[in-house]
Amino acid sequence: MTIIAAITRDYALGRAGDTIYHISADLRRFKQLTMGHPLVMGRLTFESFPNGPLPGRRNIVVSRNPRYEAEGIETQPSLAQALASAGSDAMVIGGGQIYAQAMPLADVLEITEIDATAPDADTHFPVIDPADWLPVGTSPWETDPRSGVRFRYVRYERREKAILAGSHPA
Repeated sequence: MTIIAAITRDYALGRAGDTIYHISADLRRFKQLTMGHPLVMGRLTFESFPNGPLPGRRNIVVSRNPRYEAEGIETQPSLAQALASAGSDAMVIGGGQIYAQAMPLADVLEITEIDATAPDADTHFPVIDPADWLPVGTSPWETDPRSGVRFRYVRYERREKAILAGSHPA
């Protein structure tokens, strides 16, 4: 299972139900990485989408409310049930509580690192512990023309998986 997120240096994800930065290149990459994969997300993440479910992907929403439903989605009462329904090619896309639950279960992190901080953020990503995760691919820094913020993409693999696969030296 893969987790995909865009985070600032202080692990901020969002504030007031929205992402911290809207980076066009990151949104294109998100679409490319997730197209055709089942997406697992929390209810608030789903409700933040301006146009409803993301097309070309199964949208599986975790909600404790057994009556929660929306057109074009599947609901599951827990992350475990959502992941079981989605299968091994699931991509977890948020929010903060779902990321925290998914982190111990993930094999890969596809992270957009944003070279900024967001002290007023109200949602954060779990700390990426180097004891558990190895960066196995890092893009050069880019600058978003709209916001002026620098960002790069980093792919992490779970340490034991990366070492066994020869992606990174022990």
